[in-house]
Amino acid sequence: MISATFGGLFLLLALSVPVAAAMGLVGLYLADAYAFMPVWRGIGQMAWNAGNDSILVAVPFFILLGELLLRSGMATRMYGAMAKWLSWLPGGLMHANIGTCAMFAATCGSSIATAATVGTTAIGEIRRFGYNERLFLGTIAASGTLGILIPPSINLLIFGALTNTSIPKLYLAGFIPGLLLACLFSATVLLACALRPAWSGRRLSVRWRERFASLPELLPPLSIFVLVVGSIYAGWATPTEAAALGVLGALGLALINRTLSVAVLREVVEGTMRTTGMTMLILVGAYFLNFVMGNVGLTRRVGAFLNELGLGPTETILVIVGFYILLGCFMETLSMMVATVPIFTPVVVSLGYDPVWFGILVILLVETAMITPPVGINLFVVHGLRGGGSLDDVILGSLPFVLTLLAMIGLIIAFPGIALWLPTAIG
Repeated sequence: MISATFGGLFLLLALSVPVAAAMGLVGLYLADAYAFMPVWRGIGQMAWNAGNDSILVAVPFFILLGELLLRSGMATRMYGAMAKWLSWLPGGLMHANIGTCAMFAATCGSSIATAATVGTTAIGEIRRFGYNERLFLGTIAASGTLGILIPPSINLLIFGALTNTSIPKLYLAGFIPGLLLACLFSATVLLACALRPAWSGRRLSVRWRERFASLPELLPPLSIFVLVVGSIYAGWATPTEAAALGVLGALGLALINRTLSVAVLREVVEGTMRTTGMTMLILVGAYFLNFVMGNVGLTRRVGAFLNELGLGPTETILVIVGFYILLGCFMETLSMMVATVPIFTPVVVSLGYDPVWFGILVILLVETAMITPPVGINLFVVHGLRGGGSLDDVILGSLPFVLTLLAMIGLIIAFPGIALWLPTAIG
């Protein structure tokens, strides 16, 4: 049953069947072959429940927030400020890529939006300052993945909904790993530039007066972050309400900056509807597949299979990590997450691990999948923004950061406190 399920899913995806349809078809096959009742009759109810989940209602709000920030011109000003503060480091604007992605990630919760926004602003600087093109593109693709780790994160929100885990605790757990990963990305750039000084590009000459004058450009994203995350931890708003507050704040900033128009609003609404429709359809297909797998006992069989291997807790976690890394090479990240999290979370919790810690581990694995060929979505986003050349350049430029992510995954496994210290300390 296990081989038929995952084999069938891989086959359908290889045939370019849409992800939601593939999961639905596999669910129907399992229901017809193994279930003792007509499970398919519950598809409508599952779709209704998924669309009306109070937590998942936050998803379109965060998508709308990201679209507003993407089209408000905020990223260009933020990037300019980051460039003035970080360009003295070996690697110059590549550190600005990472810093801007980390700050933008703290406002929109989407890796694709983060990579697209920063990439639109930064790619034109490659030839202007003589950077190594591959490494420069790799910094954008890799640091764009911070969008789903640094709160507020859409993927952490979905993980909490799938596993009934506290969203505020998941958000707290993402802070330190997110900032540490951004620092490790910068360390990777420093190491690469130390080995190949020619890759560093030409440094900007910036006076301290110019640096301090650019600080107001960092206030808008910081205000959105405080509004969204601060309202949650102050107890004033749920994650859904906080996302709505963020949308209002982004609208206010767009009005103040005079970047809001009817044409911009149309683009924002169309982009939000398109992304939300895709996301919710995948979630409905995953909910149905997960329900069927639980109904026919597949979830228990996976747990029993892992137990039969006779491995210890750490070895079991490493097996799960290996499975995710392999799966991430061939499967879209959101569908990979929603299809596997309900299966593996009970197994991991039964081994004595905290579900909040496992949520951060899963997000790191999903981040790795976003820059892992052949279907890493951020690779295609950055290549599309580039407007020419070979996709291989983006892939090769991202490989050092795949190793950095694997090192971060190893640190999280070896030192769970990296993720759990803040939720434990704040309670």
